[in-house]
Amino acid sequence: MTSDILNANVFRTALGWCGLGWTDRGVARASLPEATAEAAFSRLTHGCAHILTVDLPDELAAIADGIRALMAGEDASFDGAKLDMSAQNSFERRVYAACRAIPRGQACTYGDIAYKLGDRSLARSVGVALGRNPVPPIVPCHRVLGADGRMVGFSATGGVQLKRRLLTLEGAIPEQQEMFG
Repeated sequence: MTSDILNANVFRTALGWCGLGWTDRGVARASLPEATAEAAFSRLTHGCAHILTVDLPDELAAIADGIRALMAGEDASFDGAKLDMSAQNSFERRVYAACRAIPRGQACTYGDIAYKLGDRSLARSVGVALGRNPVPPIVPCHRVLGADGRMVGFSATGGVQLKRRLLTLEGAIPEQQEMFG
């Protein structure tokens, strides 16, 4: 993100408070659900020196509506979302583009993304890049699993439980059945 000013807004979803941060180039940050608006704003703006809290312009209100829909288990597309990836290196941008291509209701592994990028041995580097993802769920890193399909590597508040919840809402994994029920 090369702009000195981050515009920021937080909003309620079915799973908690999320936020969007943007520059004149596009969405530079997004935050996954937090328990409070203050926590979402803090996570969203961490490390930013110049922040403006403003209303969402129409094109970003549509992205916020998509995030609300996703958190409620409804279909949402962020295909047209303009992103500001000026703070990310070229490898990270390639990883995020590959991740954005994962359809709702599906998941893949870090190795699958590395393979798409031309070198399966880059799986750990893919994981590092996704751990730095500044715009979840626009870049749906929750759809990426460990080599054996395990829920690993999710740094959002709620960790792998949130990852599992999002994948369940999207239909990528079945609802967990109660034992003896």
